[in-house]
Amino acid sequence: MSTIERSTAPGPGPLESGPTEAPAQAEAPKISNAPSARFTSIAANYIDERTSISAVVKEFGRKIFPDHWSFMLGEVALYSFVIIILTGTFLTFFFQASMAPVTYDGSFVPLKGVEMSSAMSSTLNISFEIRGGLLVRQIHHWAALLFIASIGLHMLRIYFTGAFRKPRELNWVIGFILFILALAEGFTGYSLPDDLLSGNGLRIIDGMVKGVPFAGSWLSYLIFGGEFPGEQIVGRLYTLHILLLPAIIVALIALHLVFVVVHKHTQYAGPGKTNENVIGYPVLPVYAAKAGGFFFIVFGIVALIASFFTINPIWNYGPYDPSPVSAGTQPDWYIGFADGALRLIPPGLEAVIWGHTYSFNILIPIAVLGLFIVTVLIYPFIEGWVTGDRREHHILDRPRNAPTRTAIGAAGVTFYAALWAAASSDIIATHFQLSIEAVIHTIQATVILGPIIAYFVAKRVCLALQKKDREIALHGFESGRIVRLPGGEYIEVHQDVDEYERWKLVSFNEYKPLMIRPNARGKITQTQRLRGRMSNWFFEDRIAPVRKTDVERQSQHH
Repeated sequence: MSTIERSTAPGPGPLESGPTEAPAQAEAPKISNAPSARFTSIAANYIDERTSISAVVKEFGRKIFPDHWSFMLGEVALYSFVIIILTGTFLTFFFQASMAPVTYDGSFVPLKGVEMSSAMSSTLNISFEIRGGLLVRQIHHWAALLFIASIGLHMLRIYFTGAFRKPRELNWVIGFILFILALAEGFTGYSLPDDLLSGNGLRIIDGMVKGVPFAGSWLSYLIFGGEFPGEQIVGRLYTLHILLLPAIIVALIALHLVFVVVHKHTQYAGPGKTNENVIGYPVLPVYAAKAGGFFFIVFGIVALIASFFTINPIWNYGPYDPSPVSAGTQPDWYIGFADGALRLIPPGLEAVIWGHTYSFNILIPIAVLGLFIVTVLIYPFIEGWVTGDRREHHILDRPRNAPTRTAIGAAGVTFYAALWAAASSDIIATHFQLSIEAVIHTIQATVILGPIIAYFVAKRVCLALQKKDREIALHGFESGRIVRLPGGEYIEVHQDVDEYERWKLVSFNEYKPLMIRPNARGKITQTQRLRGRMSNWFFEDRIAPVRKTDVERQSQHH
């Protein structure tokens, strides 16, 4: 790793000035006589004089980015989105976003003569008539799955390392909104072919919308353009999928990258790394070259997966018909948590109040998922309020050194995973020859008890790892060499860790619960009491980091 710093050559001091000389005239830059070089130089000067873009490029090119494998998750998300844009542009030339009925007369024999929508027919033509169309379709779909997965993993990395803290709270909000928009983008694209599988997914959405009290029926009519499935739904989804959602995503990605540059990149603890100093490589030329190569690696892997693994074979499902539902119907994995929440709600949770039917089996999942999403969205502000930490943070935490935060994250991931598993409850029951009731009851218990167990287990593991790090920092690690002392006692020789490893083990701050202080009127409000209790809970179990004096005292003891 190399440290990039700004430096200036020292000039002569006030007592070292020599005889004054006329400043030498700067030599004019030489321009090649080749017509192409002259044209390029003239065009570059013309643009720079009117936009001052050279200053922007120069400033951006000097930015330093650390080199760590976990930072590539965000790059994978960006490159996946570029792949989606490229392949999606190709597909728009051949897809017909229309629900107009047609009779299929393509090359896929089993569906010849079957009436279907123009959207379904054009999708089949892309798959079987357009050269390379099926490959591009599958690259598009696999890239969409990778886009959502990499955003999710990227945000988990940010959460568990504490990269969302000041001054990056707003960037966390932008990233999470990007994740939600990616889910919406994936669902709208998944629903465009108007096949049986996507039609059933839209049917679930229609049921959830109609479950909203008072306005549900009107909202459904507005979304679908009439009674489900409506004649305008594909056209509306198409507009969302190729225009509105991508435009918002592009704008938020640009804003996200601007904040990354403005706030400096986070980095893991190590010698020489501080909040003011970033160790890594500049964007130009090192990081740009590496990023370009990594893009082609991601593109190649996605194309390889699309070549060997079929995804969304709509010709096996057939066109959408409201009467049948194929066995094992389930949405793409990223929207499975919503489907799982609906499956876990016990039946019969409906009530008629003042002539209106309230479907609590729909309202409860919507409320729970809404609360979960909002909590994740504003978590940086919640933790900042609880801890009272207003400092800027550019050094990342090791997850073990923030046990309560890590435990909360483990509980949230367990909750999401349980809902996700519930979306495949019928598949689990059939594959493992279990009753569907047993599977549902087990996952219901997991949704409630799983996060609680995960919280306490993760927190205990973090504290145990902290104790182990403290022991290694003070006494070294076990070398495996046994020696006999003059008195006959056998001991194992411990070997000290080097300075770099010790730095990683001890470089974290010790936080303590907030002290409750009276306000200007001499009173302690209920909000202050709540904050004090939350702070005590957040920091109730902690291991004090090893200090320099502790290491020196232990060395003298040895």
